[in-house]
Amino acid sequence: MSNTQAEESIVGMIDLFHKYTGRDDAIDKPSLLKMMKENFPNFLSACEHKGTDYLANVFEKKDKNKDKKIEFSEFLSMMGDIATDYHKQSHGASACSGKSH
Repeated sequence: MSNTQAEESIVGMIDLFHKYTGRDDAIDKPSLLKMMKENFPNFLSACEHKGTDYLANVFEKKDKNKDKKIEFSEFLSMMGDIATDYHKQSHGASACSGKSH
């Protein structure tokens, strides 16, 4: 049986996370910044256009346990913020308009 679109989306998120993790199954700050620049250039450009440097402190905000690494749950929190921004855009909001940035 093949995966549904929703299942494929989840697997894609896991694959994206694993592409940038180290042996400890976590993402360090340089890898997180690289992941964002490579995968969300339109989002980052919109934030920059609005005068918001999303990358400036996203790592510190999402590293809830302050271990200098982004675990999968912290990664999902960041993806949730970005998905929420895109959802707001689908209702007419401008890009990078969320308060979580």
